[in-house]
Amino acid sequence: MTDRFDYFVVFAEMRTGSNFLEANLNAFESVNCHGEAFNPHFIGYPNKTEILGIAMSQRDADPMSLLEAIKNDETSISGFRFFNDHDPRVLETIIEDPRCAKIVLTRNPMDSFVSWKIAQATGQWKLTDVRKRRDSKVTFDGQEFAKHVARLQAFQIELMNGLQKSGQTAFYVAYEDLQDIEIMNGLARFLGLEARLEALDGKLKRQNPSHISEKVENFDDISTALKELDQFNLARTPNFEPRRGAMVPTYIAGYQVGLMFMPIPGGPADSVVDWLGATDGEGPDGLQRNMNQKQLRQWKRRFVPNRAFCVLRHPVARAHSSFCKTILSTGPGSFSKIRRTLRNRFALPIPETMPDEVYGVDEHRIAFKQYLTFVKANLAGQTAIRQDAHWASQANIIAGFANHVMPDRVFREDELRGGLPELAAIVGAENVPEFEEETPEKPFDIADIYDAEIEAMCQDVYQRDYTVFGFAAWK
Repeated sequence: MTDRFDYFVVFAEMRTGSNFLEANLNAFESVNCHGEAFNPHFIGYPNKTEILGIAMSQRDADPMSLLEAIKNDETSISGFRFFNDHDPRVLETIIEDPRCAKIVLTRNPMDSFVSWKIAQATGQWKLTDVRKRRDSKVTFDGQEFAKHVARLQAFQIELMNGLQKSGQTAFYVAYEDLQDIEIMNGLARFLGLEARLEALDGKLKRQNPSHISEKVENFDDISTALKELDQFNLARTPNFEPRRGAMVPTYIAGYQVGLMFMPIPGGPADSVVDWLGATDGEGPDGLQRNMNQKQLRQWKRRFVPNRAFCVLRHPVARAHSSFCKTILSTGPGSFSKIRRTLRNRFALPIPETMPDEVYGVDEHRIAFKQYLTFVKANLAGQTAIRQDAHWASQANIIAGFANHVMPDRVFREDELRGGLPELAAIVGAENVPEFEEETPEKPFDIADIYDAEIEAMCQDVYQRDYTVFGFAAWK
């Protein structure tokens, strides 16, 4: 600790240069940065088992114990790196503590996104020997990038507002600043250190120094994606927009008809998008997506009348759908890191990969019940894993919608066949197709495993949804 601070946190994200910043911080004799101390999938570093005598299991059960150990480390001023998907249980305490020095590291979101995709493709997250450098071109996905930026925006705004309300400021570092030794020594002054660096760390090497056009297969698609975003000052805190939890980029609207679908993660999606695309006339690929607030306002002014709608799914069916798509599956859309953590640390009894011939309906029922146990703890703030929208309550998600756009209709899933054509008629849509229900989940439908215990567990987890929306038992 120093006269100014007891400990520090580096707020950053993947591929922003946080490893290099940590290496230079640790070059100061009295500084000890403990890596990603609150990463829910490991503690500090992937092969580490403890920090300052606090094991990962103890940290998961009581994250404040690790925070206190770091804060009270008398051998140095200790700190850690913290990303937007790290344990949310400690974030408020960190932000509000004036004895915690805040360092905010940012990078141009496009550069960090492409670097992240290359690291995923090559499996190389650090480079110390350029002879071992792995190279790969990646395909740019505009929708994935929009979601990436939205996550950064939300986290940066949360940090900014927390610092504003507590009367604090942070030391801001851009990726480009990391090579400036004077800025690194300025950071030392901010922390209250007397020592100064004479040279920067030389071990870590930049992995992808070429122009972005040489890293991406479909470089021209980037220009199209950027037209949908505010391109100005994206890399600087705190100018991220919008300030919301409304998930505007996920809304899907017609180009020819004034209908807009506001998907609830875990609820019906593909079948509704197919219907909307057919109603609009150009199919699902012809619909308007990844809108920002300005484009949404323009869309609403263009279509009068217009109607926005979302679809509720019964909590039992939604929980099962989210489990199958994000946790059980190992295909596209699955949460591979959370899946691995649930298998290793929460003893979730699912195969390492899917499909699996041994995994039967009895195993599926047991695994789903174990998943519900995890969700209950997660939504109660008792785990280090993020509270993802796929298993958050539908009441909270719709409340987030209302921060920007109130849905005109909130359908139940079993009302879609009759309700969607009626809504289309209000906005003057013609040639409205019949709604086709979604196919059952794989490898098993909820009907294959449903029992009274599952119903009771879901009612326990999603009591608010049952109360607010008047859900009865699934069967």
